[in-house]
Amino acid sequence: MSEQTVEKKQKKSKTKDKDEAMQKEMESLRAELEESKDKYLRLFAEFDNFKKRNVKERFELLKTAAQDTILALLPVLDDFDRAKKSAESGNSTEIFSEGVKLVYHKLYHTLEQKGLKAMDTDGVTFDPEFHEAITDIPAPNEEMKGKIIDTIEKGYVLNDKIIRHAKVVVAK
Repeated sequence: MSEQTVEKKQKKSKTKDKDEAMQKEMESLRAELEESKDKYLRLFAEFDNFKKRNVKERFELLKTAAQDTILALLPVLDDFDRAKKSAESGNSTEIFSEGVKLVYHKLYHTLEQKGLKAMDTDGVTFDPEFHEAITDIPAPNEEMKGKIIDTIEKGYVLNDKIIRHAKVVVAK
């Protein structure tokens, strides 16, 4: 063969080698690009989940931000309830004045607006999720078995979260 033919074949071979090398490099770059896209999408999704979780946690925190203050006021509310009950009993010499009634109702209403609700316990079936049994007594009749006879201390719920369990007496 002539030298020119050999040179042409060598050039073609070199060009073909360069094309193959470029193809491999392009494949490598495409794979790297896909990997980077995948990492970016995962990172973006993770950040988006973080933002959503953070917003949810802040909302929950705001919902129960006053929980400590309300917990500190519950004994005052209990004292008001006992004083009112004592004054309303027929043989009591104490009176629950109108001014005290107004203060009691205003305090109770304000706490209700903040999300506080008293648990209803009288005659309800005992549930250890909501109630704390102080003692049990014999049931006066069969239908009262397992039900709450008396409430020693009211239970409270703040925005659907139990902040104090009711202390009750249960019929056995």
